[in-house]
Amino acid sequence: MNNNIEIYIDGLKEILDRIRDGQQENIRRAGHIVANSLSVGGLIHTFGTGHSHIISEEMFFRAGGIAAVNPILDERLIFLKGALESTRAEREEGFAQKLIAREDVSDTDTAIIISNSGRNAVPVEMGLEMKKRGAKVIAITSLEPSRATTARWSGGKKLYEIADLAIDNCVPQGDALVKLDGLASKTAASSTVAGAAIVHSIVIVALEELIAAGKTTPVLQSANVAGSTADALKTALEPYRGRIRYIDPDTELD
Repeated sequence: MNNNIEIYIDGLKEILDRIRDGQQENIRRAGHIVANSLSVGGLIHTFGTGHSHIISEEMFFRAGGIAAVNPILDERLIFLKGALESTRAEREEGFAQKLIAREDVSDTDTAIIISNSGRNAVPVEMGLEMKKRGAKVIAITSLEPSRATTARWSGGKKLYEIADLAIDNCVPQGDALVKLDGLASKTAASSTVAGAAIVHSIVIVALEELIAAGKTTPVLQSANVAGSTADALKTALEPYRGRIRYIDPDTELD
């Protein structure tokens, strides 16, 4: 009998090895872009639709993460209005323009946009809207499957084609890794693990560059470790008051 847990974990290891060996240069380039933004007080905007929004949130208010992260979230895109509505919404042309209109984006900022297929309208248009505002756009996508599919956006391009830099998450077509007897399709998705590894690696590189240049940026400590205080978290978040929608420096923390 197959040990499908081992097959899955080994599959994840293979993907992470491919990212380490084949995408490290692009990750370092992405870290450099992020460091440049942080060094001049810019924000890192993150955006993903469907389950890719998990990676967008993974960078936000994260233990060990940078404070200057603004996740762009919407109820229609993150399943709060229904799973099928999320699929409909990510294909809706013009929706990205409505979302970005409520954000504070400048030419000192960087956007990290996550989409496995990179073929739907909203991630592509979000990238284009970011670029119109002067922000650099980093895409995290599954390049081989994306190149093999047609664009759903009427402009005919996919996310990797409009980004300033595209990082391959090395995830196979369909995302899932394990074939079980009796099931027509595979199970056990891989893109969340791959995406999390990529964004945290980008942060590592950015912080290395800032430290080497003698510069600093607020980094968040877990609120649940000894020595962490509400005042320290508020101080780290204070510079971004009014620019990051999902923080409130004045909220009382227990």
